[in-house]
Amino acid sequence: MILASLCYVKRAGKTLMMHRIRREGDMHRGKWNGLGGKMMEGETPEECVIREVYEEAGIKIINPRLRGILTFPEFNRGVNWYAFVFTAGEFSGEPVGECDEGVLEWISDPEVTALNLWEGDKYFLRWIEDERFFSGKFCYNEGRLLSHEVTFYEDRAPGVV
Repeated sequence: MILASLCYVKRAGKTLMMHRIRREGDMHRGKWNGLGGKMMEGETPEECVIREVYEEAGIKIINPRLRGILTFPEFNRGVNWYAFVFTAGEFSGEPVGECDEGVLEWISDPEVTALNLWEGDKYFLRWIEDERFFSGKFCYNEGRLLSHEVTFYEDRAPGVV
């Protein structure tokens, strides 16, 4: 099981996206992704997303907002992935143009879903715009989306009174 964070940094109608073109053998190679990565032992989802965005973009996000949780059963080599999905509208610094994994670019929000994304991203990118917390599951086989499902929580995260 792999725990990860995923963040969509927003500014003036644009989203900071990474074109994953740098690493050979990268399962995301050629795709556009938000920023994020694997959690380190003992890290909270918030600590992970702040660290990962800083490592990839050179910016310090402030008050990242948890929008949902995604489950990817047997996504890569039979391993289950769980991703905590955040948005961030406040940050300090200016993003670097590239990192070890790819090239960063501000993409106009209406154009994001036209990029070469994982098929499921087009669903949950719409969900993060809603004011509802979500829990989604995406089943892939050899890079192709087979099915997806979602549960929305209206006023609060699940379990919060």
